[in-house]
Amino acid sequence: MVRRQPVGAHYGLKDWIAQRATAVFMAIYTILFAVCALTLPEFSYEAWSGLFSAGLFRFLSFLFFLSLFYHAWIGVRDIWMDYVKPTGVRLALHLVTLFLLIGYAGWAAQILWRL
Repeated sequence: MVRRQPVGAHYGLKDWIAQRATAVFMAIYTILFAVCALTLPEFSYEAWSGLFSAGLFRFLSFLFFLSLFYHAWIGVRDIWMDYVKPTGVRLALHLVTLFLLIGYAGWAAQILWRL
């Protein structure tokens, strides 16, 4: 039988690395988005729609939102684990947070592919 130890040198390391990796991706995407947005010929619906019509840019935008939601999941989950001690309340908060973030991801996909 394998027992998981709740303490040790590597406990939480994967989440820490994942949160930093998502932050780096979001920073790079933000710079790319700012450059693309500032080089638009005009700030109109047609220009914005044209910017997001490219499949690669739409895909990178969706990856940005997935990174944002995963980054938020790690942070909020850690807050619930650190500060909410009753197990039932903590489980309920985890589920509400998870369902909201999954819903937001679906909403982001709907918006990006509707343009």
